[in-house]
Amino acid sequence: MPSTAAATGTWVKPVTTTTTTTRHRHLSSLNSSNPLRKQLRFSPSSSSIFKSNTLNCSLQTPSLIQIPKRSPSYQQPSTPTKIPREDKTQKSKTSSKPVPQQWNLLQRAASMALDIMESALLSKEKQTPLPKTSDPKVQIAGNFAPVPEHPVEHSLPVTGKIPDSIQGVYVRNGANPLHEPVAGHHLFDGDGMVHALQFKDGTASYACRFTETHRMSQERDLGRPLFPKAIGELHGHSGTARLLLFYARGMFGLVDPSHGIGVANAGLVYHNGHLLAMSEDDLPYHVQITETGDLKTVGRYDFEGQLKSTMIAHPKVDPATGELFALSYDVVQKPYLKYFKFSPSGDKSPDVEINLEQPTMMHDFAITERHVVIPDQQVVFKLQEMIGGGSPVIYDKNKMSRFGILDKNAKDASGIQWVDCPDCFCFHLWNAWEEPETDEIVVIGSCMTPPDSIFNECDENLESVLSETRLNLKAEKSTCRRICAENLNLEAGMVNRNRLGRKTRFTYLALAEPWPKVSGFAKVDLSTGEVKKHIYGEEKYGGEPLFLPRDPNSENEDDGYILAFVHDEKEWKSELQIVNAMDLKVEATIQLPSRVPYGFHGTFISAKDLEMQA
Repeated sequence: MPSTAAATGTWVKPVTTTTTTTRHRHLSSLNSSNPLRKQLRFSPSSSSIFKSNTLNCSLQTPSLIQIPKRSPSYQQPSTPTKIPREDKTQKSKTSSKPVPQQWNLLQRAASMALDIMESALLSKEKQTPLPKTSDPKVQIAGNFAPVPEHPVEHSLPVTGKIPDSIQGVYVRNGANPLHEPVAGHHLFDGDGMVHALQFKDGTASYACRFTETHRMSQERDLGRPLFPKAIGELHGHSGTARLLLFYARGMFGLVDPSHGIGVANAGLVYHNGHLLAMSEDDLPYHVQITETGDLKTVGRYDFEGQLKSTMIAHPKVDPATGELFALSYDVVQKPYLKYFKFSPSGDKSPDVEINLEQPTMMHDFAITERHVVIPDQQVVFKLQEMIGGGSPVIYDKNKMSRFGILDKNAKDASGIQWVDCPDCFCFHLWNAWEEPETDEIVVIGSCMTPPDSIFNECDENLESVLSETRLNLKAEKSTCRRICAENLNLEAGMVNRNRLGRKTRFTYLALAEPWPKVSGFAKVDLSTGEVKKHIYGEEKYGGEPLFLPRDPNSENEDDGYILAFVHDEKEWKSELQIVNAMDLKVEATIQLPSRVPYGFHGTFISAKDLEMQA
């Protein structure tokens, strides 16, 4: 969660004459001679890195891999070169050794029987090539590959000068599989890892640690992955079989799903002294930043017993009130959607149950000064599709996309107003605000076609168009326009967080070119459509740009800095770039001691806020 730009090989338009199941089956036979393979559009450096270096899980990956320079006469070896296991001097707390399980005779017998069934399932699955949306060789190739934990390292080399106003910690989340995938794997399926860069008086330190979810802790102790992967594995009949195997293991007490099965790899938010790592399939996890700048998982966080359901990976903090707003969706039973908020001190409001006819994928939403803006779009969950051999996440072309406008302080959903917005799917919404003079809500997001290309394959290229959607509440109609004249794929980014929910002029978005890599970021003037670009450098790619205001009281909305993790695919080294947001000039570059994979979303915690950390 995820920066979707880093997730899949190709985004394409839906083919109305072909079913999702047929599309999935048709493209699962990709090979090097198939012209469709070229549509993956990974650069030569990315594909060659994966072929010559097996980087399938963090347990077998050193933190910094030196890729040897190749001569023009280089010939690809027939088998991948083995990568040495993690350097033990790094003292990573994540051990690859399984913990002996204290099982009784029945449990041991059940474990053996279920393992035999799983082996048979794997053997059958290997007879059919994987589609690229669940092929580990695509999903975790190159710098999408995982890394081991890295303990805090101080006084990092700096080129230029770190601005004096940057005091605190920049944290960014990402998917980082602990174990090598045994079957299908999607980038979004990986275990959560947080990368932290702390700034103190012009110096910087770095650390990265797994978020110790219940799921990962159990799989680490067992020495292998046993929890089903929601996107990479749960397709068709084999997906159904995997669910049954998992439930059987739970029934015999071989795994314990009662404390959540989430990976906490997508969003990060800091609220009421708690840094929370999130994925929408579970409760958040509380991660603490230590005095030295290291990271420590405190545990699954239910807001002191108040939160009884999952929470969306993109909650919103109102900059004026300090309230935290969130959604929770369920894919099995009604109510499929709930809305709630937390006070600045962490007190939760009662759930507002929102009636939906079918469960909908809702990765993000938006807030204004008085309302929450809820997208009910065309990507839906239909678990019964698995029985017919398809994906449980599908694009429903017969459904009308719409936005729901609900008062922030609503006690129930009776006052929600829905406005239709045909053929609109925004995986992320960057901002929204009210324009009372026209009685409109303005929503800024990147509209994607086809909507389900994160999960299912088809055969045309993606368009991710930065768009302004106006929702007229009186007429109950919507209009939508492209903001940028230039045809760009813009995904993953933010506005000035001090103006979230208010009218903003600028947004800062990942420049997802050449797809699916991020070659830089774009600063977009939302009123004129003017685009200014910062390119990370030759063969350098990154992810989500984070805008950090220099002074919250500044009159200039763009008075601040852009922070971005960047990886040099030629030298195979990672850095953090600090760019002045006003003139897009690089202020400083910090060399990092560990490779930082392309990841998802982040936030910045000021030194003042860190003093209030729980």
